[in-house]
Amino acid sequence: MSAQAKFNIFVLIALLFVALSSVFFVDQRQRVLLLRLGQIERSDYQPGLHFKIPFFDEIRRFDGRVLSLDSTPAGYLTGEKKNLLVDSFILWRIANVADYFTAMSGDENKAKDRISQIIKDNLRGEFGKRTIQEVVSGDRAAMVADIIKSANKSVADFGIEIVNVRIKRIDLPSEVSSSVYTRMEAERERVAKELRSQGAEEAEKIRSDADRQRTILLAEAKRAAEVLRGEGDAQATDIYAKAYGQNSDFYSFYRRLTAYGNVFNGDDMLVIEPKGDFFSRFGSAQD
Repeated sequence: MSAQAKFNIFVLIALLFVALSSVFFVDQRQRVLLLRLGQIERSDYQPGLHFKIPFFDEIRRFDGRVLSLDSTPAGYLTGEKKNLLVDSFILWRIANVADYFTAMSGDENKAKDRISQIIKDNLRGEFGKRTIQEVVSGDRAAMVADIIKSANKSVADFGIEIVNVRIKRIDLPSEVSSSVYTRMEAERERVAKELRSQGAEEAEKIRSDADRQRTILLAEAKRAAEVLRGEGDAQATDIYAKAYGQNSDFYSFYRRLTAYGNVFNGDDMLVIEPKGDFFSRFGSAQD
């Protein structure tokens, strides 16, 4: 192969290398920054294929998606000087890649530290305006909206946008929690005792009412029984009287036999003189 042919191949390879070095691709999930001799030349690239000057231009790529930052739980004082332990996380993204590169040198960890400090300062300010009741059961969405608005003003110069701030958990410190739980337990025990006392009082009322109704029912039943018994005795007496009136001699004789049967029962022996009205008919021949 001649020298000219080798030179032509070298030139062709060099041109191909230069051509490949002049092309770069921007992904839709990225933010791309073009540096020319170390200075920012362009930062508004859209997704697709683009060109640059080889050896002079440098491409820096950054994540354009929404990023998350899980903050370390920190203590905050409420407006009533009560200490709370708050655990939160932050959603953020790069809004202006040029400002982001200038302010943070493209260092994501540096950006996270700055964002975390800004959010903590805003959380401290918002918690300081509110009581525990307002923080726990109040309009937390309004508080978060105020934090996001204030934080975005602070990070606007950094090319960063705070998308959302979420409070995962709000706890009392362990020493305070123990005393709170103790008070809650005492309060629940007091309520339980009060409910048991009310239950015992209600049970006693029910028992007293049941005993009263039982006494009333028994008295009414006894009265009804006495009335029925009296009516029965009256009917029996009336029947006896009518029967006695139909044949008084037979009735007298029957009553006397009944009396004798009750007196002389079994092998009993009485050694007495048969006198008196009870034995009046023993000596009568016609009896």
